[in-house]
Amino acid sequence: MFRKLPDPAAPTVTVTVDGRPFSVAAHETAASAALLAGMTATRNSPVTGEPRAPFCMMGVCYECLMVIDGVASRQACLVPVAEGMRIERQPGARSLAGLDIEEPAHV
Repeated sequence: MFRKLPDPAAPTVTVTVDGRPFSVAAHETAASAALLAGMTATRNSPVTGEPRAPFCMMGVCYECLMVIDGVASRQACLVPVAEGMRIERQPGARSLAGLDIEEPAHV
């Protein structure tokens, strides 16, 4: 589905895509690394649960939200890869753990 022409002169980095090590050109983004690694869906819709994947690859559509190095809801198409980066599928809505959000009082 998503293939690039090989460039043997391009430097590479090793990232982890959903727990598997993957070698990718150092100039790629986290979204393109995920697609090149064979990932067909990078997140699930928090509303319907449907699988979603990068669409515009330029930061406009927000379909590429992923967990990158433990931080959820990162636009993977705008994040350049780096050696040792952890790229993971985002299962749903971002957790608000750690925030003190109180329910409104009902009168």
